[in-house]
Amino acid sequence: MAPLPTLFVSHGSPMLALEPDAPAHRFLKGLAGLVERPQAILAISAHWETPVPALSLAERPQTIHDFRGFPPALFAMQYPAPGAPALARRAGTLLDQAGLAVAYSSTRGLDHGAWTPLALAWPAADIPITQLSVQPHRDAAHHAAVGAALRPLRNEGVLVLGSGSFSHNLMEFRGQGPAAPSPAWVTAFADWMRQALLEGRHADLLAWDRLAPEARRNHPTPEHLWPLYTALGVGTPGQPARLLHSSTDRAILAMDAFAFD
Repeated sequence: MAPLPTLFVSHGSPMLALEPDAPAHRFLKGLAGLVERPQAILAISAHWETPVPALSLAERPQTIHDFRGFPPALFAMQYPAPGAPALARRAGTLLDQAGLAVAYSSTRGLDHGAWTPLALAWPAADIPITQLSVQPHRDAAHHAAVGAALRPLRNEGVLVLGSGSFSHNLMEFRGQGPAAPSPAWVTAFADWMRQALLEGRHADLLAWDRLAPEARRNHPTPEHLWPLYTALGVGTPGQPARLLHSSTDRAILAMDAFAFD
């Protein structure tokens, strides 16, 4: 098997799972056709935050509905994929060999950052999956180093899937509809980040909070950006990213997705 690319996707609002007309929904529905079927998936979700990288050993991860105020149909959704505890242990060994602290959870299920894109891309829920956390108090370089340690997994039939949001400031949400146009402060940031990724400007990307326009307005807290950096780290050093999708959701959520070869 050739090395698999690693992916970053934006999961947007939980409602994305129920909005078939949304461009990002349609993209995720076709995601499985863009990559060779993996033997297992390691998902990095913005919605699992821990002090050090943590991996789930759950054999049957529960579907976590980590949100409030949404329609009953969303809470009824289940993603009963088998767990991948052996992959979690393998990933933990790689992190340990790279000198990174690692922790495990025997019970952690799949939060909506993981199951929303997975349910659209692989609805049969028949690929084993484990989840990896982010460290909100750490920086981009740390998350890229986590990814670099996991790079051997690409040669082992594992799809590393980062799931966050290319922009994410929910304090700016004013009830905008799914197709509402983005304000200039979202567009400027997304354009800068996208160009830096496509040009392989990894040093600039590590300094995103200083160099990207409107960086902190788009990410007042950075947890939704960290899965992008882990995916970047898993990819080949210096290799430009491939843009797979670009759209916006509710004006403030840039929904870009990338592949790293």
